[in-house]
Amino acid sequence: MRISKAWIIIWVFIGGALLPPLSWSEEKDTMPESAEKVVRPAHGAGRWYPGRGSELKEMAEGYIEAAQAPNIPGVIVGAIAPHAGYVYSGKTAGYTFRAIRDNAAAGHRPDTVVVLGLSHRGGFLGTALMDGDAIETPLGEAPLDRESARTLTAASPSVFFDYTPHRGEHSAENEIPFVQAALPGVGLVVGIMGDHAPRTIDDLVQALTALAEKKRVLVIASSDMLHHPDYELVTETDTKTLEKIAQMDDAAVERNWGPSHQIFCGIGPVLVTMRYAASLGCKKGVVLAYWNSGDDFPESRGRWVVGYGSAVFAVSE
Repeated sequence: MRISKAWIIIWVFIGGALLPPLSWSEEKDTMPESAEKVVRPAHGAGRWYPGRGSELKEMAEGYIEAAQAPNIPGVIVGAIAPHAGYVYSGKTAGYTFRAIRDNAAAGHRPDTVVVLGLSHRGGFLGTALMDGDAIETPLGEAPLDRESARTLTAASPSVFFDYTPHRGEHSAENEIPFVQAALPGVGLVVGIMGDHAPRTIDDLVQALTALAEKKRVLVIASSDMLHHPDYELVTETDTKTLEKIAQMDDAAVERNWGPSHQIFCGIGPVLVTMRYAASLGCKKGVVLAYWNSGDDFPESRGRWVVGYGSAVFAVSE
């Protein structure tokens, strides 16, 4: 289902806070069957991260190796990682994926990884999953888990196959090379959330929880934090937000978000991940790292500062 051009303009202006009262279609989008292998291209290669495989491998693995992430007891079922250009947010993302890599090495490798991003370019109702067999980055092909994706779409009409929102959208894609480095060969489900309406969030949490009854599922929320010229404001606000993440206080995170105060640009993926982890028994989040662009690039202070946070959510075995 799509919304009119006029509503898209309104959605962009208000940051997706409000949506028209549209009804959901009862027709399910299905992944088209094809005798030929469908491999989706990585659109951000050479822009958000290196376009050459050797350079990307060195960068992604280097950030992971450099991260001093603590040992996480239990099974990591959810995570938050930033999605800016790697030179800005890569070292923070490295902490998320170091924890994930080490947790997998300890015997907790997920069967599938669900990467959730947001649409930066326009709104739609629900969550659009990437169809196809694989997505190809400069590190090679990352397999798409068709079976898990179909389980999610079967759970709700608000979760459907549609590649259109993925074209040129970096939010979910920027996490994929890190997944390839930390969990080589793992099957992926890649989703773009077009809104953060309660039904969209609730339906996706319920679908993920149902999938977790069949497989070990790791959900990764792709999101940067506050964007603002004021370095001190960004630092203070993000610190308080991460305290709520550690407390698993998703209600406070949701309450503190607003179109003009976007403490997470991907508020939908973050809320879904927190609530999914809570549904599996997670009692607290573990904040691993925080930096913002004003720390590494002081010249950005007073112009435009973006926060980057790393966190994971684990449950007992």
